[in-house]
Amino acid sequence: MSRSRRHDLRRTVRRWGLRARLAVSSLVTAVRSSLRVRVLLTTFLVALLGVAVLGGYLSDRIRDGLFEQRVDQALEESALATKSAQATFSASPAVTGPEIQKVFFDLLPTLRAVGSGEKEVFLLRAPGQQTVFVNDAATSQDSRLRDVIPAKLRTAVRESTTQHWVPVAIPEDAATSDDVPGVGTSPPPDEQPGSVRPGLVIGSMVDVPAAGRYELYYLYDLSAEQETLTFIQQVLALASVGLLAFLVGIAWLVTRQVVHPVQVAARVAERLADGHLAERMTVRGADEIATLARSFNEMAESLQDQIIRMEELSRLQRRFVSDVSHELRTPLTTVRMAAEVIHDAKDALPPTARRSAELLSTQLDRFEALLADLLEISRFDAGAATLDAESRDVRDVVLVVVEQTVALAERRGVWLSVETPERPVVADIDPRRVERILRNLLVNAVEHAEGEPVEVRLAADSRALAITVRDHGAGLAPEEAEHVFDRFWRADPARARTTGGTGLGLAISLEDAHLHGGELEAWGRPGQGACFRLTLPRRAGLELRGSPLPLVPDDVTRHVPDEADGSPPAAHDPTSFDLDRMGTA
Repeated sequence: MSRSRRHDLRRTVRRWGLRARLAVSSLVTAVRSSLRVRVLLTTFLVALLGVAVLGGYLSDRIRDGLFEQRVDQALEESALATKSAQATFSASPAVTGPEIQKVFFDLLPTLRAVGSGEKEVFLLRAPGQQTVFVNDAATSQDSRLRDVIPAKLRTAVRESTTQHWVPVAIPEDAATSDDVPGVGTSPPPDEQPGSVRPGLVIGSMVDVPAAGRYELYYLYDLSAEQETLTFIQQVLALASVGLLAFLVGIAWLVTRQVVHPVQVAARVAERLADGHLAERMTVRGADEIATLARSFNEMAESLQDQIIRMEELSRLQRRFVSDVSHELRTPLTTVRMAAEVIHDAKDALPPTARRSAELLSTQLDRFEALLADLLEISRFDAGAATLDAESRDVRDVVLVVVEQTVALAERRGVWLSVETPERPVVADIDPRRVERILRNLLVNAVEHAEGEPVEVRLAADSRALAITVRDHGAGLAPEEAEHVFDRFWRADPARARTTGGTGLGLAISLEDAHLHGGELEAWGRPGQGACFRLTLPRRAGLELRGSPLPLVPDDVTRHVPDEADGSPPAAHDPTSFDLDRMGTA
């Protein structure tokens, strides 16, 4: 084979292999995604197995029945023919060789004609018998015909006075002319050389006066029974195919009647999940499907009512927070003025009153911070928050926030590490909001670092920029990380805080990130610290397609835990969250 032919052959094999893999993949996808396909496939396989088992059983029973019936009939016919032959030999006056030979020639056609069906009759001279004539045709010296009769059968016949039979395979080329007695007919022209036909040999002994003992064999051709069995098997095969098609058709009809309403319910449920609360199923009749549709519609009605009530309650809560926040500003200003007067004169006060003045000033600062956060949250809830974007080098924003946090880091004994690109990272951002995001992340990292370093990294590509803040403190458990951006949530409410906190910082940071069209994500593992990643588009309106920095830190990815703790490698089990899909409040 030439090289080009081999190349074409390999290419054809690869092409067909690809098509086969695509077909298998499509089938697997269809089975996984479609209940109807699974039901039809299951019905077909079960029906195929049942039809195969039943067809095989029926075929075996019919074959055995035909064979046993034909054997009984042949035994009965051969017994009558042998009895008639023995009577003919006993009554024959022939004593010379030619006379006995004439009796043989006259008797063999008569024996062939006894009973029904095709058969051959062989009269073989028993070993050790002395005869007065030699008859090559009658003794069947043709080796091919002698091979049809098994040696074990001849031994059993010679040693017994009863009939013996055995099934045999008749070679198609073991026959000669029908003109010679004791020899089979020539094979039809359409028969293949070397093929065989089913047959049955029945033998017994007869006594011929003046000639000795002879073995009388009847060779029955069972081709007719084989043809009948083949026809029945073909009918069973066609019936099996029809039965399979009928069962698959019934399964398709049943699944259509049952699965179609389920598919409709699934589509309506998807529409409800997308916010189309007025979607309902069509109710027809009074059967179980109609009951399902009515129950589904009642459930949808109840959900719609509850969602409307919850939305109204949420709206009232947001309005209450907004109103209270605005109303508290005036009395808070008055209290702040009075507290400042008291705080300025604290040196003239007794120690207890002086301490109270300091606590009052500190708590007023916290109260003002909480009030400012509530007002900011209320603006987000009301959709009144706006983005004052401008083109800025984000490196400057990062350095400003780090410088503002240095004092806190020094008090907590935390080392701040900053990594920024050498080239400017220019993006359309609202500097005030980005600073607030980074300040919240960095302050939280310093507070929870437990004296370990805090790392700040900035990276960018052509579409987006990313900032990660990583600490090596106690970290976050998965159930804690799920709520890290919830309002008023803290991982450890009893943990001491140097700067305090309102519990709204990360929630506001998330809203600021979304306002930029960006993402704010969190990762954490107990004992390995936490990492927060802010990803923003470099130009307003760009859709994020990834982040320049990984959320899971490199040292955690490379870390292989001790087998004693039983935990899987961090690279395969990161606790990361895409907060755009969390549905946080």
